[in-house]
Amino acid sequence: MPSIIITGGPGSGKSTLLDALQEQGFNTVPEVSRGLIREQVALQSTCLPWLDLNAFAALCLDRMEADFRSADANAITFFDRGIPDIVAYLRVGGLESSPVLSAAVGQWRYAPTVFVAPPWEAIYINDDERWQTFEESAVLYEAVCQVYQEAGYHVVTLPFGTVEERVRFVLKMLINEF
Repeated sequence: MPSIIITGGPGSGKSTLLDALQEQGFNTVPEVSRGLIREQVALQSTCLPWLDLNAFAALCLDRMEADFRSADANAITFFDRGIPDIVAYLRVGGLESSPVLSAAVGQWRYAPTVFVAPPWEAIYINDDERWQTFEESAVLYEAVCQVYQEAGYHVVTLPFGTVEERVRFVLKMLINEF
């Protein structure tokens, strides 16, 4: 069964949508970077995206590959971000993707349609793991769209609306695709 990506810039409602899909019985995989940031802060590590983006990207890749491998092959699984997101974050940070990351983007393929949440200032908030400004979130959104398209995915922009409306949109698109 497909592994479906829900992505976009920070603070655009991705995690809320994933929570709603999980409440409806779907398998979901939370965003790796938020958990890693909490872990690295607790360890007083410099392996944080604002201190050492390359090292942080390598940690994200390890976790995302493990998440991909552990997804239930017999059920639809929704992922809060995918491996190509790492490329987008590095690109926005002015860094190149490693050969290992580039190979992983090709090896670990998700469903061909990727859902992208656009920047939405009305719901955007900062927290301990989301340090970017709204403007930086919008730049990341553009980079994410570009990277997924370059990797051969069909990018579908999520509509603004309630969580329930977004859930219906995603499920309707999936019924039409599968």
